[in-house]
Amino acid sequence: MQEKVLFSDNFYDNEKMLDEYFRVDKNFDVVNTRFKVTDRDAKLYYIDGFVNNEIAERVLNYMMSTPRQFSESISPEEFVQSVVSYIEMDISADMNTIAKVVYSGAIFMIVDGFSTGFLIKTRNYPRRSVTEPDNDKVLRGAHDGFVEALLINTALIRRRIRDRDLIMEVHEVGTRSRTDIALCYLESKADMKNVNKIRKKISQIDVNTLNMSQESLIECFIKKQIFNPFPKVRYTERPDSAAACIAEGSIIVLVDNSPAAMIVPTSFFEFLQDTNDYYFPPIVGTYLRFIRSIIFGLALLLSPTWFLLISNPQWIPDWLSFITVKEYYTIPIIVQLLIIEVVIDTLKLASLNTPNALSNSFSVIGALVLGDLAVTAKLFSSEVVLFMAFVAIANFAQPSFELGYAFKLSRIFILILTAMFNLWGFVVGIAIVFLQMFFTKTITGRGYMYPLIPFNAKTLSRLLIRHPISKDNT
Repeated sequence: MQEKVLFSDNFYDNEKMLDEYFRVDKNFDVVNTRFKVTDRDAKLYYIDGFVNNEIAERVLNYMMSTPRQFSESISPEEFVQSVVSYIEMDISADMNTIAKVVYSGAIFMIVDGFSTGFLIKTRNYPRRSVTEPDNDKVLRGAHDGFVEALLINTALIRRRIRDRDLIMEVHEVGTRSRTDIALCYLESKADMKNVNKIRKKISQIDVNTLNMSQESLIECFIKKQIFNPFPKVRYTERPDSAAACIAEGSIIVLVDNSPAAMIVPTSFFEFLQDTNDYYFPPIVGTYLRFIRSIIFGLALLLSPTWFLLISNPQWIPDWLSFITVKEYYTIPIIVQLLIIEVVIDTLKLASLNTPNALSNSFSVIGALVLGDLAVTAKLFSSEVVLFMAFVAIANFAQPSFELGYAFKLSRIFILILTAMFNLWGFVVGIAIVFLQMFFTKTITGRGYMYPLIPFNAKTLSRLLIRHPISKDNT
């Protein structure tokens, strides 16, 4: 709880109080500059790096060159209209509000003779340029992407949806970080029950900070589900994709300091979509979606099914005899599969920490050298390396890293049960994974398997088949 701070008519008392409040003796980035407006003492407080220096200098020069004298009875409103009429200014004596706005990039000014302060809106956050995101690339279409500045992200969406029904609510979360969160939706299209649910969840969040952006927010939204790896929201870093989802009735949640937008509500089948599907003709988009669906299934079931079959060679028909392991290996097949699962993640982590100029070479050379040496030294079966290489590639065929790791953990779970209980373990493992998906709820309470459960043929068709652009399909 912030300490209640009161302003007085005495400029020097206010100055002393604000110097202590903003700790100007300890914070090198808190700029405090004294000057005169006509015959009155004045002082500015702002955070260096958050303020548009060009506008701040213009405002300061204009006020210092003001020729007229002010009467002692002039009101704060009249003073604002007299000295600066071309820039947004607010009047406030509430220290909580002042601190929030100053730490968000505004200039706070005190003037002798007033028991209140003046907030000058000149924020200018440090940011990177608008470039195409690394994870959501497309062959055709726009190549801009969200950045870490909330206002730029909302402007990128506004540029694509110029409609008065587009609502962008701002909320504040975090007693220390005071992070801005924007809810973006079309008032005439979105389900207002879902909007109200999300708005209520945001209002009930009681945390110190949201330094991990969306992940911190998601963990505040949903109940603790330690053993449920399936993502409850989709993410996109593309303004065109976010705008399309809004136009179809979805809700976009933007968090300041994050270049990713959350799409809610979502379901498992919506992960089958990709932005590229809509930059190709419908038949090509449908084909890509069909391939993606097959790869989804193979990424989950290929290695457990193969392990089940080689564990029971009498079940393998002649036309599938090539999948059997031809040579004897000292390390059991199940151990080989689990080791390679870990090795794949090790290569990913190593690639992330490798300088960009070397990362691609490292990934390719590392995989080839390790795979070849492991087979040559008879540590791993060449069939194991082949199947796991396909599974690793399949994980990158869909854009969601969260869903990729959910499938990976589910695959390992099915593999372990299959190794322990053979066919029954395989069946029970698949049943548990699918039951977990069926009983998973998104942050709005909708079922994760919608529109399959509950069944909605029209919506399911739109998710599985790339329909032509229309009023309801953007």
